[in-house]
Amino acid sequence: MDYNQAQQRVNDLKKFYKSLLWFGIVAVIIFADDFYEKGAFDFSLWDGSIILTIWGIILTVKAVKLFVLDSDWERDVIEREMRKAK
Repeated sequence: MDYNQAQQRVNDLKKFYKSLLWFGIVAVIIFADDFYEKGAFDFSLWDGSIILTIWGIILTVKAVKLFVLDSDWERDVIEREMRKAK
């Protein structure tokens, strides 16, 4: 991994962690508001949280792309395919 790739990865990680932080802040605000309006006994995690669900799915996809399907994984797959072709 050269310097430019490392710098891009650090920037991507920084953006991801910022998004994750904002997701947590917004989720706490929404759940606190719902809890305050409805009380402890009528509280539901699924009530009116479609925005959080969509945002969570987007963050999950970004996390998979950053941590699972990273450049090491890509290099391993390329090497495996090259060995098959020989």
